[in-house]
Amino acid sequence: MSRVPGWLGRLGAGLTEMGERLDERRAEVEREHAPEPPDPSDTPLPPPQPAAEAVVPPARRPVPAPAAGHRPDPAEAVPWGVRVAAEAGWRVLVLAGTVWVLIQVISAVQLVVFAFVIALLVTALLQPTVARLTRRGVPRGPATALTAISGFVVIGLMGWFVTWQVMENIDTLSSQIQSGIDDLRNWLLKSPFHVTDKQINQIAKNLREAIGANTDQITSAGLEGVQVIVDFLTGLLLVFFSTLFLLYDGRRIWEWFLKLVPAAARPGVAGAGPRAWRTLTAYVRGTVLVALIDATFIGIGIYFLNVPMAVPLAVFIFLFSFIPLVGAVASGALAVIVALVTQGVFTAVMTLVVVLAVQQIEGHVLQPFILGRAVRVHPLAVVLAVAAGGMVAGIGGAVVAVPLVAVTNTVVGYLRQYSEELQRQKAAADESVARNAEDPAHQG
Repeated sequence: MSRVPGWLGRLGAGLTEMGERLDERRAEVEREHAPEPPDPSDTPLPPPQPAAEAVVPPARRPVPAPAAGHRPDPAEAVPWGVRVAAEAGWRVLVLAGTVWVLIQVISAVQLVVFAFVIALLVTALLQPTVARLTRRGVPRGPATALTAISGFVVIGLMGWFVTWQVMENIDTLSSQIQSGIDDLRNWLLKSPFHVTDKQINQIAKNLREAIGANTDQITSAGLEGVQVIVDFLTGLLLVFFSTLFLLYDGRRIWEWFLKLVPAAARPGVAGAGPRAWRTLTAYVRGTVLVALIDATFIGIGIYFLNVPMAVPLAVFIFLFSFIPLVGAVASGALAVIVALVTQGVFTAVMTLVVVLAVQQIEGHVLQPFILGRAVRVHPLAVVLAVAAGGMVAGIGGAVVAVPLVAVTNTVVGYLRQYSEELQRQKAAADESVARNAEDPAHQG
């Protein structure tokens, strides 16, 4: 009885081995007659469709779906919108890094960059005069020298006149300012604002203490003024010589610049350059004319209001008009303050009325009529450009910000039209080739 279980175990093992052999034989027969081998996984796949049999050869069939627990490709697991945002994001970061590096380079050589930009603006103003003299038979060299020297002499005379007027009237202006401050104090005491003498004395005391506490900073600023003067003279020389070369040899400088542009983009840049220059010329000439009209009419108004130094104030208004928005406000505020401390509240109010009236005429009549649509920039773009230029490079950045935006707008618009025209020409050429290929008369 003890040997019976062992015998039964051996019999069961033999039957199991025989069944496995029969299963292997059956599987071999099925593989020989089946169109494709069965799926070795536990869950059999559905039979393949006939269309797939006809299109995909057996040797190139797709890999079966991964078994449970297999991790997919991470790139395929990321949603499409996130992948697009990531692709756009790193490109924006690259562009931002490029702009940041460019700003750092410009900041390192800020004096040279601003000198060249101002030379471009002066050249845009003086170039029509050189062209007019050249058409009348004057050689280009003397015409360039005569125009450049005359332009800088006029600018120098304006600066000298303003300085001379201020120095001549400084004593009278000081007494008038002191008298105006006393009149303003008396007016505040009698005004409905309920300002007391104690409050006015406290304000004066605070001002004196602020000046005394910042004596070191004021002294340091005075010492730094020497470096400012040196930088100003250096920049002035760079502007003068750059203007001379741009007036005399501007075309060849542009042709040399085009050689640096890649050949594929050269036709578009060559077409955008003259249009950008026409926009810059129109902007500079229009701005000078508008600033001259503003300074003339405001100067006449404050002259008849007996505001001291009316002519120097008019010159300041002319110069400050080259800074869009901010310059007009600053120069008008300066005229109103001088009128307030020298002639009283009524004259200051009338000065403010004159300034606002002229600026309204400038904004709604002169600029649209003189500048025209060629250099029209949206007011929001002007505000943002002036703010960004002032934050990056101070007053100089605010001056060059708007012409830079106007020129950029012109260049981008032309390049977009040029690209669309190339696409239309390519589409027309492809259509012509397809039509010729389908026409029997052109075959063979």
